[in-house]
Amino acid sequence: MSNFLGIDTSSRYLTVVAQKGEKVVLRHIPDCAMQHSVILMDEINLAMNEAGLKAEECDFFAAVTGPGSFTGIRIGIATAKGFAVALGKPLLGVTSFELLAYNVKSRNFLTVIDAAHSHYYVCGFGNGIAPSYMSGDAVKALNLPLYGFEDLPLENYTKVDVKNCLHPVICLNERNLSDNIEALYVRKSQAEEARSGN
Repeated sequence: MSNFLGIDTSSRYLTVVAQKGEKVVLRHIPDCAMQHSVILMDEINLAMNEAGLKAEECDFFAAVTGPGSFTGIRIGIATAKGFAVALGKPLLGVTSFELLAYNVKSRNFLTVIDAAHSHYYVCGFGNGIAPSYMSGDAVKALNLPLYGFEDLPLENYTKVDVKNCLHPVICLNERNLSDNIEALYVRKSQAEEARSGN
């Protein structure tokens, strides 16, 4: 079994998972919005110490690449990259959509993440719908089962528990290691939109 550290700072919650052999330690804070940069390293240290895992023993470092909070995504990716570069180890990026899909038994559905202002980041599974930025009306018009992590005002919507998703999704994807990972931005940030006049 691989040794690894995984980080998810893509939303209001924070999840850190450390695996050493068969020992898995999960730390999850349900709501720490705007605090990821303050508490992340402490949570990493606690998880790794409990697992008896040293950074140099990790076979790779993983982070959720989004979509979600622009700042949160950058924090998680930068942290994973920092460890990987310092220790010469590979990286693994997994998306928020993949975390959601892990929970779903259906074969034709949409994963949905709040993008604010009645818009959503969506990705289809079993239907060819690529990662997109959509209005609530556009999501509704697709008339598909919807799954997300948050309380959302959508029909046909099921909220799933994010707490236990990160570890199994990393394990399912650990063959997809890379020298680099990049954020999955389905749309431009507000600052970028303001600069471009869109």
